[in-house]
Amino acid sequence: MIQDIAPRIYHNEYMPVRPSSESYVLAYKEGEILVKLAGEELFLPRFCELESKQQGLYENYQYLFSIDGDRFYLLPWLDTGLLPEYHFENIRVLRTAFPRYLAFAGVTGLQLSQWYARRCYCGCCGREMRHSEKERMMYCESCNIQEYPQLSPAVIVAITHGDKLLLSKYNGRAHKKHALIAGYAEIGETIEETIHREVMEEVGLRVKNIRYYKSQPWSFSGTLLFGFFCELDGAETITLDRVELSMAEWFSRADIPEEGDDVSLTQEMIAAFKKGTV
Repeated sequence: MIQDIAPRIYHNEYMPVRPSSESYVLAYKEGEILVKLAGEELFLPRFCELESKQQGLYENYQYLFSIDGDRFYLLPWLDTGLLPEYHFENIRVLRTAFPRYLAFAGVTGLQLSQWYARRCYCGCCGREMRHSEKERMMYCESCNIQEYPQLSPAVIVAITHGDKLLLSKYNGRAHKKHALIAGYAEIGETIEETIHREVMEEVGLRVKNIRYYKSQPWSFSGTLLFGFFCELDGAETITLDRVELSMAEWFSRADIPEEGDDVSLTQEMIAAFKKGTV
């Protein structure tokens, strides 16, 4: 999956240290990332490429995270015209780009950049929020409000019925590959209750024997995904929510399509069922 970057190690600890000339710059615009591509090989700009073009380069920056010894930053003032070899590309290019650790850095930085951009001003008094120097937190000196990065928990549900798996497709979305039933947890409900509710809402089925598989950070949508396998409980007739889904059908193991995407929890779970490893 996209976060599987071993032997490299992702360090999310907040360490607002000064960047070096080899540190990476992450820049985003409306769902796009500033990159240079050579086929599927990905390049991100470094501070050294801006040293002769921008005074005060090392004075105003936002530390994000590191991978091994490589550090990644946002530059609030960045004029991307200073980097003419780089271009904004749809963030989804990171699903197939290499090296994988830079693709993971790019999508993780997107989630953090969006959080910082939406926390510029206090939601109560409208005054400018300030960065904590000790932790990844924004605060308002007037209201004493503290804001931390937020995650949206969601479930991915693989419903099995003997040798069959329920596959679906989203309605009205750019993603056209087969998917599993999915949805966000609502306030006041457990993850298990989310599973039962989403399955009933989207395909009108009941499930039992819920088994946890694994989780995945999915920064494309700011989500923390929890994957589960479960079994059909009762009739297999599907009642489709056509607002959310364009189709939902039962597929035998042999008929499950191989769609060649190994970055997502959904595709890993589909492949695991097809291979009979779960």
